Formats: sequence, C-alpha cells, structure tokens
Amino acid sequence: MTSERNAMTDTKQAANAPSNAMWGGRFAAGPDAIMEAINASIGFDKRMARQDIEGSRAHAAMLAAQGIITDTDAEAIREGLLTVLSEIDSGNFAFSTALEDIHMNVEARLKEVIGEPAGRLHTGRSRNDQVATDFKLWVRDQLDAAISGLEALIRALLSQAEAGADWVMPGFTHLQTAQPVTWGHHMMAYVEMFGRDMSRFQDARKRMNESPLGAAALAGTGFPIDRHMTASALGFDRPAANSLDAVSDRDFALEFLGAASICAMHLSRFAEELVVWSSAQFRFVALSDRFSTGSSIMPQKKNPDAAELIRAKVGRIMGANVGLMTVMKGLPLAYSKDMQEDKEQVFDAADSLMLALAAMTGMVSDMQANTESLEAAASSGFSTATDLADWLVRALNMPFRDAHHVTGSLVAMAEAKGCDLPDLSLADMQSVHAAITDEVFGVLGVHNSVASRTSYGGTAPSEVRKQVARWQEALK
Repeated sequence: MTSERNAMTDTKQAANAPSNAMWGGRFAAGPDAIMEAINASIGFDKRMARQDIEGSRAHAAMLAAQGIITDTDAEAIREGLLTVLSEIDSGNFAFSTALEDIHMNVEARLKEVIGEPAGRLHTGRSRNDQVATDFKLWVRDQLDAAISGLEALIRALLSQAEAGADWVMPGFTHLQTAQPVTWGHHMMAYVEMFGRDMSRFQDARKRMNESPLGAAALAGTGFPIDRHMTASALGFDRPAANSLDAVSDRDFALEFLGAASICAMHLSRFAEELVVWSSAQFRFVALSDRFSTGSSIMPQKKNPDAAELIRAKVGRIMGANVGLMTVMKGLPLAYSKDMQEDKEQVFDAADSLMLALAAMTGMVSDMQANTESLEAAASSGFSTATDLADWLVRALNMPFRDAHHVTGSLVAMAEAKGCDLPDLSLADMQSVHAAITDEVFGVLGVHNSVASRTSYGGTAPSEVRKQVARWQEALK
C-alpha cells in the first residue's frame, strides 16, 4: 500500500514538473493553484514583450562579442527572438500562467523555436536585472510619449493664444471677477504649466537612463560581460554603477508617476475651467461635438463629458503614485517579490495620462471662444477698479492705500446705483475726491486696462504675442 502511494505521489510530481521547470531541481513539487495565481504576472507584464525581446537581443549580441557564446548560437537566438516577437505582435502567441512572467514565456517559446541554444541566453543575467531593464525601457517609452503629447497640447494652446491675444475676458481670484485679462494670456498660463510638466518628464528621463542589465541577481556576474555594450545598444547613457541598486531601484517609475500626477492635476484644473466655461451660465466657450455628449432624457443638453473624465483621471494617476510608494517604502535591498506589484498601477497611470492628454489636445484645438460673452463678463464686476486706483496714484500722486480707499468708495457708489465704474459721471467721482478729472475714463475700459499691463509676463496683447513667439521658437 505504501509503495502504491509513493508511486501515485511520484506520478503527481512528474505531472507538475513543467510548472516548476524554471526553478530547476530545488523544488520537488509544482505550485499550488492559489500560489500560481498570486505569483504569476504574465496577465499584465506581457505589455513589456517588445522591451523584453529588445533587451535579450542586446544581451545575446554582447555574449557573442565577448566570446561567452558562439556567433552561431547568437544568430539563432536573434532570429528566434524575432520569430517570437512576430507571434506576439500578430496575436498568435499562447501566454502561460504556469510560466509566471513575460521573461519565462519568451524563453520557453524560444526554446521551442530554436532548441538548445535558447538555454544559453540567460548566461550572465538574472530575472532581477532583466525585469528592471524591461521596466525601465517601457517607462522610458512612456516618458517620450508624454513629452510628445505635451508638445502637441502646448502647440494647440499657442494657436488659441495667438488667435485671441486681443480678446478680453475676466481674470478671477476666488472665482470672483478680479481684473480684465486676455484670452491669449489665459491660454499662455497653461502653456507655462504644461511646459513645466514637459521639463519634469525630460528631467526624469535623463536621470533614469542607466542600464540595469548585467547586474544579475544582485551582485553582478563572474562572466566577462560588457555592460557598456548592452547599455549603448539599448539607448542608455551608461550602465548603472551598483548592482544592488540596479535591481532594487524603482525610482524611475516613481518619478514618472510623480510627474504624471502633477501633469494630471494641471489637466484637471483646466478641465474644470472648461466645464464651467461651457455652461449656459458662463457661455465662454463652445466645445465641439467630438468631445461632448447628450442626455438620454433632456434633448437640450450638451455635456462636457471629455473634460469631466479628464478631471477624474487625476484620482487614478495620483492613486498609482501613492500605491507604488507604499509598495516600496519598507523593502530591504535587493529584490523582493513585492516589486512585482510595481507595474499594473504604472501601466494604468500611463494609459490614463496619455488618454487625458490626447482628449485635452482635441478639445483645445476644437473649442471656440465666445468673444462677446467674454468681453461682457470682463466689463462687469468692477474689474477695472485696480486700474482706477493705479490712476489715482499716478495722476494725483496719492498713496496707494488712500487710492484703494477712494476706489472702494466709488465701487460702493456704483453698486448702489446699479452700474459699473465707467458709468459713473465725473461729478459722482468728484463727490468722493474733488481732484479726479475726466482723464480717469481713459483707464476704465477693459481694452485700455489690458493694454496697459505691459510688464514682462503681463496680459497686454503685445506681451502675449512676445510669449507666443518665444514658445514657438523653443519648440522648433
């Protein structure tokens, strides 16, 4: 009876053998189904297939150049990897959960395609440096995509700013009318914000561009590999200088998420303005039908759904940032399986960011400003009160605090009369301060107000056009 049980156990272990082939002879039995499910990452890390194969091709070429494997084996590996990539790209690749991840799925299929030479590919490296390399290459691609997406958005904003350099609109503080500005000036504010986002992605790309490949499990390798060769082949500036750090580091993903979170916050702020501006109460802009939806019950509705969804994406992106920071915060050097949880949230954040950037670029390109509504709103709410106070300082040599008090009294008078400041008569104004002359009316119009703001970075149309030209030159 004991002999029969032993035979049955041996049969079960043999049946499980393919599942633990990657671990060699260390484990007698295959993984439990629950362990297999929690351990596998192929469901999401297959997105890095192209980067994995790119890294393996560079590694194989280096091994041959260093005489570690033969040129014949290296050529077989190179051709086999291209075959595997073609199968993946065409959707004809069967991914296996039992093989855990993209690395082992590719390697197992490579062995089926080319046979014994496939077993030489993993010489001088580990899955630890392999996954760090794949992930860096993938994140670097996302940084490049974000930079390109931001440039497209900035160009759309520059077109709006150039067209509307002279269009007046209200500037707000506390969402209350503050001073008149120009449409172009408002668009250029977002150019500056998204320009900083672009520089953050560029800066993160520069800092992360060191290759982990060849760091192996954590201590490097005794094989005479050339890490500078693989770094160069993969477009890295240099190999990472410490093998422990190379496999432990996920700062590149955290920096991407940090920059993405700030960018998403900027997109959300702009989206909020578009939601408000496109409402019937404001009527500042008309969004195109391409980025709006209707109501199932109210036929008059045109909802700014794209803007609202952009506004919501920031939660997912910031959540990914917090999530990965939490994963990494308690990990000792070097690799821990916790780090398998680094990818899904980064993948989701990158998808959300690129979709939000594309949608915002489309909305900005299509939106039409309602110049009549903008100017009417700019002329209301005593928006030229500061211009009046400034005139009192310049023309009457009045201390600004006194000018502020006089202007406040005139605002109260206009409010009581139900009119705006330019509608007060000279006699009304002189009843508050006798020295006021009719020259004051020259500064009270909204166009005069914006034209006078000629300080560097001001809202004057001439300054807006200078900033547009500066950015157009910078983007060449």
